[in-house]
Amino acid sequence: MKHRFIFPLLVVLALILAACGGTAPPAAAPTAAPAAAQPTAAPAEQPTAAPAAQPTAAPAAEATAAPQTAAGGAEFHGAWPYQLPPKGHFNTFVTNAILADGIYRDMLEMPMAIYDWANSKFIPLLATEWTSDADNNFTVKLRSGLKWSDGSDFSSDDVVTTFQLARVVGLSVWRYIDKVEAPDKATVKFHFIKPSSVAPRFILKQYITANSIYKEWGDKAKALADKPADSDEVKALRKEFDEFRPKEDVSIGPVKLDPASITSSQLTLVKNPGGFNADTFPFEKLVIYNGETPDVTPLVLSKDIDYATHGFPPATEKSFQDAGIRIIRPATVSGPAIFFNYTNKDLANVAVRQAIAYAVKRDENGTVSLGDSGKAVKYMTGFSDNMVPTWISQDALGKLNTYDYDPTKAEDLLTKAGYKKGADGVWAGPNGPLEFELTAPAEFADWSAAAENLANQLTDFGIKTTFRGVQFQQQLQDVQQGNFTIAIRAWGAGNPHPFFSYESDLLVFNAPRSPGPGMSFPFKQQVDGKEIDLNDLLNKTAEGADEAAQKAPVTDMAMAFNQLLPIVPLWERYGNNASLEGVRVDKFPADDDPIWKNPVYADNPVVVLLLQGKLKPKA
Repeated sequence: MKHRFIFPLLVVLALILAACGGTAPPAAAPTAAPAAAQPTAAPAEQPTAAPAAQPTAAPAAEATAAPQTAAGGAEFHGAWPYQLPPKGHFNTFVTNAILADGIYRDMLEMPMAIYDWANSKFIPLLATEWTSDADNNFTVKLRSGLKWSDGSDFSSDDVVTTFQLARVVGLSVWRYIDKVEAPDKATVKFHFIKPSSVAPRFILKQYITANSIYKEWGDKAKALADKPADSDEVKALRKEFDEFRPKEDVSIGPVKLDPASITSSQLTLVKNPGGFNADTFPFEKLVIYNGETPDVTPLVLSKDIDYATHGFPPATEKSFQDAGIRIIRPATVSGPAIFFNYTNKDLANVAVRQAIAYAVKRDENGTVSLGDSGKAVKYMTGFSDNMVPTWISQDALGKLNTYDYDPTKAEDLLTKAGYKKGADGVWAGPNGPLEFELTAPAEFADWSAAAENLANQLTDFGIKTTFRGVQFQQQLQDVQQGNFTIAIRAWGAGNPHPFFSYESDLLVFNAPRSPGPGMSFPFKQQVDGKEIDLNDLLNKTAEGADEAAQKAPVTDMAMAFNQLLPIVPLWERYGNNASLEGVRVDKFPADDDPIWKNPVYADNPVVVLLLQGKLKPKA
């Protein structure tokens, strides 16, 4: 479902993300490719950050406008996979924290702002305004009068503690800042190393955790502020912190998790009276059903679920529509891609990767997997085709290889690279036959369908490929640890700047971001006869506050990605979100409403509607 292109965890989650890492590693979400909701890893060795020197005051009234009080007893039913305790827990900086990798976290440990994609601006949540100055200070004013669900006051202490721990767990924001301090209880000041247009999102989209729960750990982190992130002291603290298990999930949002409600099938979020917009939040209770697509599908059909973001197969989607359940198709700006293990000498050969791209009908793969919601990637740049015209000139667009289906070109590439097709129909080279195992998360119906179709297409071409479905958390860990040959994971990220997509594409499954070797992709590569460092090039895409000036390095990065194909994006996923009207929810906005420009797994449109009090219960 989720396919975190989370920030995350950022990214990364996400990423994530596991979205999707740090804030919540890019853990897989329900049945779809993890979108990188929130990236959590930093690309290179050198920080590049710091937002612009111009004030960025946030539009204020929007976040709290909601004239109607909550209807008595009204319920909203959603779905998201989670782990039962004790494997599932409440340390939201660590993998397997309950709901920490999904869209509903925005209503629990909230960020300071959420993004409005249609209007290209942030909506204030825990922050009310933010400005930057010529000295590279980024100052955030916090909302007053909020209380955490444990009764403690929300203040700058929570924000400072969160960011101290973000450094220990390796979140990308510390590539951009070198100091965070609180001049008073309602103000936080960040100092940036140098200007970067991506830096504000790292700050504003970071989930904020309660100082009442994490103070001890934040103090320990602060004491190591002068130590390098890769020092033995910081590594030891992270290892210790990874074992920390809070007794409860403490929320600053309009709802809180009722721990007594957690079962293998569902959990309940109830009103948090002192939280953000609690007085205008339209529902008294949110019931979140646990599970991936196979678990959730019968609940959608029985109309027990109002909103599900899983990746439903075309036949299932039709059964929903036949039952009168509306399907909404917002973007995800992400999708499945073929990830390669570069310790395999054949896959480390760019000619083999390019041949694979030519040998696959990406449109067929998307349609088989998600029907109208799986749209073949055209430009092969590593970020969404929808974003490409914003960042790359028409001139440069014409130079991109779209890798249209062409098995003859694939054969020519392999032949020139020294491979021959044997009597058995399988291509072979100096390292033996091209025979690979392909893995995908077994519970993600769309990714599993994509993997099965991909394996069949490659085998028909002469690259013998065997598909094996793996339990979704285990498959993530296998890829992180390098225990795979070819795998389906997510490309792209839920962010309007390509930097975050490349973070998801190249960094999440490579050291040092990955806890293991991951893809083992070498960042120094030959492009057009010259050696380039993709880490350095990635840094340049985010340098400075002038996005117009960043278009040149983004174009360079896109051209390098297009030639090297470090991963092969297959298709871009659009939501086929089951959205039930007239039972518990009155109705969702029309299909042409600008809110649906928000991606499913980052700045989720329904979560925004709920936070603003705009999604109403059925009268």
